[in-house]
Amino acid sequence: MQPSDYLVPARYYARIAELFASDGLDLTALLESVGLSMPALARPEAQIRVSDVDRLLVRAAEISSRSDLGFELGKRLSASSHSFVGFGMLNSRNLDQALRFEAQYFGLIMPSFRMRYANDGETGEVRLTPRIAMSHVSLAFHLEAIGMAAIREIDDLTGHRRPPCRLRLSIMPPPHVRLYDRIPNLRYEFGADLGATPGVSLTLLGNPSEFPLAMADPHARAVAESRCQAMLDQVTRARAFADWVAMTLREVSGALPTLDELAATLNISPRTLNRYLAREGTTFRTLAGKIQHDLACERLAGQTQSVTEVAYSLGFSDSSNFARAFRAREGCSPLTYQRRANSPTEVATRL
Repeated sequence: MQPSDYLVPARYYARIAELFASDGLDLTALLESVGLSMPALARPEAQIRVSDVDRLLVRAAEISSRSDLGFELGKRLSASSHSFVGFGMLNSRNLDQALRFEAQYFGLIMPSFRMRYANDGETGEVRLTPRIAMSHVSLAFHLEAIGMAAIREIDDLTGHRRPPCRLRLSIMPPPHVRLYDRIPNLRYEFGADLGATPGVSLTLLGNPSEFPLAMADPHARAVAESRCQAMLDQVTRARAFADWVAMTLREVSGALPTLDELAATLNISPRTLNRYLAREGTTFRTLAGKIQHDLACERLAGQTQSVTEVAYSLGFSDSSNFARAFRAREGCSPLTYQRRANSPTEVATRL
């Protein structure tokens, strides 16, 4: 299954209707522009292709002129939004058990993302990373929506007794970043280094096991778990490793992650990941070399970094090694490329 054919639940994207209605915008026109319809999205078990999600989110941002669609959508997603997974969470004994349940069955909530949860006895951390490749617009939207949804869920589960939290997102600060200042008991960080992959992390500064849930019902939770397990067995997992690796290399700030780091993220060996890439006609070295060069060109043309700064930002030990690698691919030195890219004629052409 290719990334563009990967199916995800439509129910979350249908709620963009609420945002458009509040702004007096025409949702029907938005959906028709990308070949979708509201009745198709609103069906309880409806699914939508990742490629359609990308087009929908790009057009929604263009039509609404809003950068905060992911932020606002996430605020509207409570635990009960997640069908049987939400039912199991609500009937858990405490917040720790609810988050473990969500992590186990997150593939039913958003199969294009992976959720990991850990509790060290003093704090709890939820971390979410993409399983498949997606556009930068779609990635930024989803990271904000997932982060805000996690905060909303914990608020609801604890009866608005949520402990202080720290939210960290790998994306750069959006234009609406100050909206995060309005959220009580929250510290946030954009451009966060979350390791080998882009993603979002929410740390609860308190032991989640110490927050009992009012609706706890072991029998109801067991019913939900049985249903979720049956549904999870039917989920088809994507196997487009090359696209995922390329996206991850591009989106992670700082030096590019290694093959070992990416393989560890997928819970497979480096040898297995290379074998999967070979089946798709490429190698990690090929992908990393291309992405590294593309990023070098972008940063040299950005007019904000020197050649040496670009070299270090990409993980080179010195500018000489960077210059040799760049010249081998581009046919000129980084400095020559930078001067050419930032010449008045070239800048005017890009504008």
